[in-house]
Amino acid sequence: PPGNLSDCPNGSRWVMDVFNECAQDGRDIASIVLGLVSICCFAAASFPQFYQACKTGIMDQALSIYFLLGWLGGDLLNLIGSFLADQLPLQIYTAVYYVLADLVMLSLYCYYKVKNRGGGFAAPINAAFIFLSLGMVSTVSFLGRGAAVAQDPATFKGRSLLSAHVDELGSKPFSRSEIIGFTVGSVSSVLYLCSRGPQIYTNYKRKSTVGVSYSLFALVMLGNLLYGLSVLLKNPEPGQGEGNYILRHLPWLVGSLGVLSLDVVISFQFLAYQRGRPGTREERGALLGEQGD
Repeated sequence: PPGNLSDCPNGSRWVMDVFNECAQDGRDIASIVLGLVSICCFAAASFPQFYQACKTGIMDQALSIYFLLGWLGGDLLNLIGSFLADQLPLQIYTAVYYVLADLVMLSLYCYYKVKNRGGGFAAPINAAFIFLSLGMVSTVSFLGRGAAVAQDPATFKGRSLLSAHVDELGSKPFSRSEIIGFTVGSVSSVLYLCSRGPQIYTNYKRKSTVGVSYSLFALVMLGNLLYGLSVLLKNPEPGQGEGNYILRHLPWLVGSLGVLSLDVVISFQFLAYQRGRPGTREERGALLGEQGD
C-alpha cells in the first residue's frame, strides 16, 4: 500500500506516498525526477509537429508513413507491456496518451495525403480516427479493470521507472511474465529504431526538411536522454548486481539511447538542408509572383 515503508526503512516518504517506490538516496530521487521530466518531453513532442502540419500543409510529403507506423507500433507494444509488467497508473495513462497522439499524427498525415491529391475523403478519415480512439480508450479501460483485479508483484517492471520494487530479485532466472515483458520491450525498441530509417531516407531524397518540426525530434532526443540517465542512475535492488540490473533494462536502454543516436543524424540533416531548396508553397508563391510581374 502507498506510504508503507516497512520494506524501505530509509526511503523517502513523499516518493513512497506518490509513486509507491523506494528511494533510498539522492541517486534514486534524481532517477525519478529525470524519469518524470522525460515523460513530459515525450508528451509535448507531438504538438510542434501538429502546428507545423497545419502551417505548411505538406505533412504527407515531409514525413515518412513508415516512420509514423513504426512509432505507433512501438508505442502500442509499450502500452501492452505496461499491462504485462503491471505498471503504475501513471505509466499506463502516459502510454495511452502516446498511442492517441500517434493516431492524431497518422490521421493528419492521411488527411493531407487525400487533400493534396484533390480527394474528398477527409470526413471518412476523421471518422475512422474517432472510431479507433474510442476503441483504444474502451480497451484500456477494460484492461485496467482486469489489471486491478489480478496483480502479480513479481512481474517484470520493464520500462517503468516509478513502479514499486520487490526485494530478493537478485540473480534469479527470468520468470514467464518477465520473459514476455522482455520480449515485448525488445520488439518495441526494434520498431523505434527501424522507424528512423525511412524518415532519414525521406529527408535525404527531398534534400529538405520543410514540413518537419525539429522541435519534435529535439524533445524526443531530450526525453530519451533523460530516460536513459534515469535508468542508469537507479540503484539496483537489494542483492541485485549492476550487471543483472542492466540486463533486465537492456531493451529499453537500447531503444532510448539507440533512437537518440539516430535522431542526431536527423539533426544534422536539418542543418545540412537548412538552405536547401524551398518548400512546395514557397516555390509556388515565387512562380506566381513572376507571372504577375
